[in-house]
Amino acid sequence: MTHLHPMIVHFPIALVTIGFFAELASRFFKKETCLPKISLYLLIVGTLAAIAAVFAGVFFTEKLAGQAGTVEKTHELLAFITTGMLTITSLLRLLPFMKVKETKITKHLAFDFYLLSMLFVSATGFFGGTLVYNYMMSL
Repeated sequence: MTHLHPMIVHFPIALVTIGFFAELASRFFKKETCLPKISLYLLIVGTLAAIAAVFAGVFFTEKLAGQAGTVEKTHELLAFITTGMLTITSLLRLLPFMKVKETKITKHLAFDFYLLSMLFVSATGFFGGTLVYNYMMSL
């Protein structure tokens, strides 16, 4: 089971990043009605993949000591923040489906959270990669 985490982590990175760029593109190509849908679907699947990656990381990887342990703690903290931000972003984007009126503020807030989530998932991946490549850890 220790290889479950590294098998899953690539999904939220790819899905959230591509989803954000689809969201960004939808702002420039307003007539393309498929882009917001694609962005939403990638966000939802990316959020679920991030939750699965955090779960696998917490329960199926070993705890490290020393300098590697410090990097691991940063990686773990960023993973929790990222997952929380993705969950908030998903909820904001799902408001219209919950019969809640979407306003300009919630749209802008969802976009901002999506951007931050994409940046945080990248930072989380960077620290995970640091553990693998600098400390030869198989997370």
